[in-house]
Parts: sequence; structure tokens; C-alpha cells
Amino acid sequence: MAKLDLRVRAFAWLFAHTPGGSVDTMTPEQIVRAQEMLAEHGRLTTGVTGKLAKGVLTQDRVLEQAGERVPVRIYRSAHQPVGSPIVVYFHGGGWTLGALDHSDWLSSQVCLGVGAVVVSVDYRLAPLHRFPTAVQDSLAAVTWVAEHAGELDADGGRIAVMGDSAGGNLAAVVSQVLRDRGGPDIAHQALLYPATDLRTPEHFDTAAPARTDWPILSSAIMVTFRDQYLGPDGDADSPMASPILAEDLTGLPPALIQVAEYDPLRDDGIRYARALQHAGNQVRLTEYVGMPHGYFSFPMVIRGSVRQALAEVCAEQRLALHPVPEPDRGPRPLPETIRSTSDAARDTVGGGAVDPAASRPIGDHEIGQHPIPQHHASSSGH
Repeated sequence: MAKLDLRVRAFAWLFAHTPGGSVDTMTPEQIVRAQEMLAEHGRLTTGVTGKLAKGVLTQDRVLEQAGERVPVRIYRSAHQPVGSPIVVYFHGGGWTLGALDHSDWLSSQVCLGVGAVVVSVDYRLAPLHRFPTAVQDSLAAVTWVAEHAGELDADGGRIAVMGDSAGGNLAAVVSQVLRDRGGPDIAHQALLYPATDLRTPEHFDTAAPARTDWPILSSAIMVTFRDQYLGPDGDADSPMASPILAEDLTGLPPALIQVAEYDPLRDDGIRYARALQHAGNQVRLTEYVGMPHGYFSFPMVIRGSVRQALAEVCAEQRLALHPVPEPDRGPRPLPETIRSTSDAARDTVGGGAVDPAASRPIGDHEIGQHPIPQHHASSSGH
């Protein structure tokens, strides 16, 4: 395994002593107070969670769909083209924590990187609103976006979903439910270190390294999140809670699944990727070594591979949401200025066509032309 950065370990200790960090020791009432504190002071954490990207505008509104009222934050660039695709994002936090402010960095970066309108969903949280309330809010948000895309100056026919941790669980469930309902169609699902199996720990292989305790998310915190979300009446065997347990995994949107090496949920993502692939779906699975759970929530502290992970998310969703015409694989037209080139410069393999680059003179290579300064240790040993 890659070495866990000292800065990550130090931050994990601090995180465990902040509101929401030690959720496994909290009562339901304390969790609700932590929710309120995080929601009220979310912008004070930008040194950890990151700021809104320059050139991105936001709008907060409440969506009304099928009797549900769902708060959202809409991100668009200052020069967003009309008819842009849409990415609907579900934040992490174990279905019990999280606020819109904490997702400004990721949502605004995806807005710019994908060239899409991003809608971040402020679904209701446990323990006041238990399973399946978060699923219902998420489905209502995606359905509203598809039906009212014109109000966003966006294209309701090009929608992707994205979520991290508990939000990855919701994105996976939404993709399955909408497939079963016959739409709206989802073009892509980005599942970032998702929780895909909420069954009790007895079902897990406790000897597996992926289930050991790591910084940011321990097994105890993970079980507490699950218990607060499901409550006494929730069914962990339901595919709406554990999407990996769905009887039919065929016909789902192309998926990007990212997992972190130091994460008790690592095998959740890997198992779900394999299940999707076995069912015939298009899947890309990437493990970010040396990274802990929740790396997108702390980009200013846990830097490591976060930028590369973000680039991968944007590239995959951009490819799915901005389809291009079938490339022309025929012979390249021969420019008039090249037609008179001598036969010696012609590419006979290409049927006589000339590659302009092949007929140019090759200049001297830069390497070796400049002296490299030598550094010597001083006699004092410093």
C-alpha cells in the first residue's frame, strides 16, 4: 500500500474532534445540532472544503415535484451556452451530514470542467428524515430537472448524476429507479467512493484490508451513519438502500467508479463495478492510492491525487454529455501545396498521400544544448 501522508493523518485527528467528525459517539439530538451548525457556518470551512471557482455563478432555489419540496443550488459559468447538459450532484455525509456550501468547490469545478449546468441537491437528512426520504428527494430533483430544463437554459435530454460516499449511493439508486420507470434517461453516473451495500457487518469479511479502520471514516462511524439512515424500520436488503443487491443490473448508464485505498468502503465500489461489468454495462474503475475516504470534501488539505481525480470525473462526464459525430476515417485530403512534393517524401503505405510533417527538415534537438548547473554540498555539511 502507498504511504498515508502525514498531513492526512493530522487532518483526520482534527476532523475527529470537529462537529460531525465523531458521529459514532453522538446522540440523534447531537447529530441534529451538528447539522444546524455545519449549515449555518459552512462558508467558514472553505479553507478545507474549497471555494467557488472563479467565473461560476450560483442560484439557490426550491424545486417542487410530486409533492416534494427540494432545495438545490444551481451552478453555471458566466458564459454558459444555452442548451448545455446537466449534472445532478448528491453530496456525501452518511445521509446525516453535509450542506450545500461544502460542495461549492467540487460542483463549480465540474461545471467548468464538463461544460454543464450543475444542480446540487440538498436532500433531507437523517435522523429526522430516515430512509427512503433521501432517495425520494433525489428522484424528485432529477425528474424536475428533466421536465423543467428550459428554465435552466439547459438540455433535459442530456443528464448525468454524480455523488460521493452516501451521495454515490443515491446516484446509483437513482440510476436504477429511473431505468425501471422508463426515464428520464441518465447519460452517465459518477460514483465517488460510494456505499453500495448497507447490510450488517456480519455479512462483511472482517479480515479484508478494505474493512479495517482508516482515517476520516472508521467502521464504527460507517455503521452509525447506516443505522441513523435506516432507522428501526429501514431494510438494508432493499436495492434502494443497497444498490448492489438489485436483481437486475442490466441497462444502466455508463459508470465511473472511484475508490480510495485507505477507505473501509473501498470494496463496496470495487464489488459494484464488477457487478455492473458482469451485467454488461460500461464501467471505468479507478483506485486512488494513498488517498482516504472523502478526498473530494477536503481538497485544500488532502491534495494528493484530488486534481487528477477531478480531471477524470470531468473527462468521463464530458465524453458522455458532449457526443461528437462519428470521426471520418477516410484518407486525408492532400493539400495543393504538397501535391508537387517529390516521390521520395511520399508515404507509400498511405497510398501516396504525403504527411506534411514528414517532409519538413528536422532541427537540432534541444536536449544536450544547454549546460546543467552542478550543485555540491558545502564543507560544513549543510
